[in-house]
Amino acid sequence: MQCLTDFSTPLSGDLEQRLERLAARAAWEMDCIEAAAPIWLKKPEKEARYNVVIVGAGLNGLSAAFALRRRGIEGVLVIDQAEAGREGPWVTSARMKTLRSPKTLAGPDFGIPSLSPRAWYEAVYGAEIFAGLEKIGREDWMRYMLWFRRASGVTVCNETRLEAVAEADDGVRLTISGNGSLPGEITCRRLVMANGMDGCGGPYVPENVAALPKAFWTHSAEQGEDGHLKGKDVIVLGSATSSFDWAVTALENGARRVTMVARAKELACTEVLAWTNFPGYLGAFAELPDVEKWRFSRHYYDLKVPPTQDQYDRATACPNFIMELGSGITSLAIENGRIRAETRNGTLMADHILLGTGYSIDFSMRPELVPLNGRFAYWRDRFTPPNSEDCPPVLHAPYLGRTFELTPMDAVSDRWVSRIHMFNGGAVPSLGPVSNGITGIKYGIARIADGMTRAFFLEDAARFRGELAGYREQHFNPRGKVSA
Repeated sequence: MQCLTDFSTPLSGDLEQRLERLAARAAWEMDCIEAAAPIWLKKPEKEARYNVVIVGAGLNGLSAAFALRRRGIEGVLVIDQAEAGREGPWVTSARMKTLRSPKTLAGPDFGIPSLSPRAWYEAVYGAEIFAGLEKIGREDWMRYMLWFRRASGVTVCNETRLEAVAEADDGVRLTISGNGSLPGEITCRRLVMANGMDGCGGPYVPENVAALPKAFWTHSAEQGEDGHLKGKDVIVLGSATSSFDWAVTALENGARRVTMVARAKELACTEVLAWTNFPGYLGAFAELPDVEKWRFSRHYYDLKVPPTQDQYDRATACPNFIMELGSGITSLAIENGRIRAETRNGTLMADHILLGTGYSIDFSMRPELVPLNGRFAYWRDRFTPPNSEDCPPVLHAPYLGRTFELTPMDAVSDRWVSRIHMFNGGAVPSLGPVSNGITGIKYGIARIADGMTRAFFLEDAARFRGELAGYREQHFNPRGKVSA
């Protein structure tokens, strides 16, 4: 399966050799520290039965698959609806020039130095280039992820879509489509939804925008050709990082005027993930009582994601970029083929609206998860906020267990839903920011790997005890010297 596609020219022979040597070095490092445990949980004998199915082959999915391999768990299937080389947002819907994370962050490598982003970057471009780099470009990150996929030994079934989930004997039954090499129905003991920021819902679109014909607006989650913005008057809704992505994209595609309209009176300037990046918070947040998780999460969600300095400078350098902060749209209508937007500052006429409004947690927006509605608990079902406080991103999120698993509403009839693990953006209130980006991923995959190891061993303890009872492998030979 070709890994570098569309956005990349074929690798030169010399570069290919450097990356092969790096992968070999990673294998040596793993041997040195016994990083790969012996296989103790084999794939079930049934052809369409797996121990774990991971939905999503982006950062979370590949990282989780590698971590499970290192824990000696076989029978892990990774599927992704995208074609190879287009998993995740990096070369599809993402519009920023670089990642927002510091170049020094690791994560998917799970502690193996030669599998880290830095090792890959220095192998490709050299140590001096990395030293002078501010942030890694998003296309380079995609190239790194594809190399990591090969070097870590993770196999992915691309162009495979999860259509539905249902209960099965000792697991979950999945209906899938798109990949002829797999049957249309498979079962697994555990399902991991590693499907991104919108894995528990979808793009948030304000009602007044959704009421307009779709041709007049685009959400940042959408893929598409942005050249249609040339010569147009554009409204960008929101003032956080995705909105600045849109502003720069529209300006660089030749938009005539770009007006950013936001309710916030000031631009966000604090990156909350920078504060969270320490072992205490990322490693132990899940152990907090609910009221403390609630308090931390309220502060977390109060801090909006700021633009990068590069985004801001590129946008504000253009004289046709205007910011209306402390404003907001009060009404929208179509007049003579254009958008009439009433804001708190007056009237704007525009041709298109670009949304940087983030995502909603709403399982009804994901058809494959609709069968779960009513079977698992949300935070609002398990926690009453003190003093009538409100924080919708928490109350609307699923109330998850220690290994990202859904919590059944009925512990008997809905017990099977606890075999579904939401390793995506919806997990933040329950487990902290360990499944929504590069910063905390190394803590998230450790929790997934250790939790799965524990769950499988406890479920199969009787079988393993039987194996121990019959264990008679000879490790010592007295060579006939011992008499009866």
